[in-house]
Amino acid sequence: MKKAVVSCFLAASLLSSALTGCAEKKVEVPKIDDFYRTTYEIFVYSFYDSDGDGIGDLKGVTKKLDYINDGDDKTTDDLGCNQIWLMPICPSTTYHKYDVTDYCNVDPEYGTIDDYKELVKEAHKRGIRVINDTVINHTSSQHPWFLEAKKYLLGLPKGKAPDSTECPYINYYHFTDKAEEGYEKLEGTDYYYECRFWSQMPDLNLDNAAVQKEMADMAKFWLDLGCDGFRMDAVTQFTSGNVSESTKELGTFVKSVHDMDPDAYIVGEAWTSSGGYAPYYESGIDSLFDFDFSGSEGLVAKCAKGKMTPARYVQAQIDEDKLYSSYNEKYVNAPFYTNHDMARSAGYYTGKTAKDGAKLSGALNLLMSGNAFIYYGEELGMKGSGKDENKRAPMQWAAEGTEGMTKGPDGMDKLNMSYGTLEDQKDDPDSIYNYYKKAIGIRNAYPAIARGKCSIIDSLSGDRNVVWIKDASDKLDEKIKNSKVLIALNNGSESIVIDLGKDKSADGFRVLSFSLTTGGEEAVLDGDKLTLPSNGIAVLTDNE
Repeated sequence: MKKAVVSCFLAASLLSSALTGCAEKKVEVPKIDDFYRTTYEIFVYSFYDSDGDGIGDLKGVTKKLDYINDGDDKTTDDLGCNQIWLMPICPSTTYHKYDVTDYCNVDPEYGTIDDYKELVKEAHKRGIRVINDTVINHTSSQHPWFLEAKKYLLGLPKGKAPDSTECPYINYYHFTDKAEEGYEKLEGTDYYYECRFWSQMPDLNLDNAAVQKEMADMAKFWLDLGCDGFRMDAVTQFTSGNVSESTKELGTFVKSVHDMDPDAYIVGEAWTSSGGYAPYYESGIDSLFDFDFSGSEGLVAKCAKGKMTPARYVQAQIDEDKLYSSYNEKYVNAPFYTNHDMARSAGYYTGKTAKDGAKLSGALNLLMSGNAFIYYGEELGMKGSGKDENKRAPMQWAAEGTEGMTKGPDGMDKLNMSYGTLEDQKDDPDSIYNYYKKAIGIRNAYPAIARGKCSIIDSLSGDRNVVWIKDASDKLDEKIKNSKVLIALNNGSESIVIDLGKDKSADGFRVLSFSLTTGGEEAVLDGDKLTLPSNGIAVLTDNE
């Protein structure tokens, strides 16, 4: 990771739109080349259709890069994300494409290798990094490796033991002549193969040096095309039920990638609690998704709903930092609120305050340190729950039938999108979309938000509010201003007044730089007194 500042630009119009109740001013937004980013997760199938077949494609993603980040310092109509995660794009037999048949190609539904190269080139022009969803736990049952192993075993004379010198691919997978849990009978033979997710997804043997080389070669293929890193699927399943073996196997892949490109970013999916996935940081992986804060019962949703004190939301981050650092001091957390396997967050909230909850929860994710991830359409309050197809519905650019709109996966239910499309929301200052843009803008404007360590000012915090400082002095170039910020959050239903003068820890933070609220009322700073409305967030900087 690089610590140096590449360049700075002025984004006055974007940031002044978030400066309600504060003195309007120009704010320097540093461009920093490191892993602390804001990443936009894209399910290509449902994102944007460039050729009219109803299926999203890579050319469609390229066409919509300006929506994510147009790379123009003076414009205000992009989200401001600076990395995209492409869900699987390799050839596959399914719509979701987590069963790979060719690791070094693009599924024809999505386009070609040339389309990928063009996407990466255009993304890099805009300062957007591109990471690929990468599935090394298993392949498709239609992958040539598995088909060769199957062909060999079908032709094996009865009573003869398999010989890897005759067919090396039998050691690419886990075959046995005994029925075991998690194994499926290979039809026409006396053998079984491991397939923990689905019978059509046979698990790879990641302890096999030949498989490890195949995966390193795959990584090199994509890195040579300009890919900036990998999202690793299902890392806890590499050796089922064995954390140390799975960590070692993950470490083998991580090392092979970092040996080729030290600046390649790798984030892993370890779907368990923080205590369960923290040991995987010993693999040398850059990030692991922070599942404790995600989903309908995670800490972000609980805080947004007022089901826990906001101080707990911050304290949990402090506790996680100590835990993850004990395994890898260089870790970069990967907070996220929802993803393609979860019900969309707009459905977590009901009643008159539903829209406020959808907004505030998005901001709570973006206030966390690390590389924060946003699932496409969350910024529009898209809905979708139940079957996986519903969670991967068409991006709501405009009305159904509009150019570029996709049909969505087969079997998807008819979904009611309560908050409308991008066209409905883009000019509405009270929309979820414009709230997200402000939240991302604040994260970009103050690098301490993504990089800082948290410390709570207990004397200024209460049951419904928390005041904390984020300090990134150790991670930022000394030329960058505001390496520390003070943040105040009110998750209650009533406005509160916080007397900053009551604690010396808040001394110097007397510039109300940003007010982010879910309604019309804004935060106000009068001397030492900070008035924070319901569901309000304030970011304060020093007097300089």
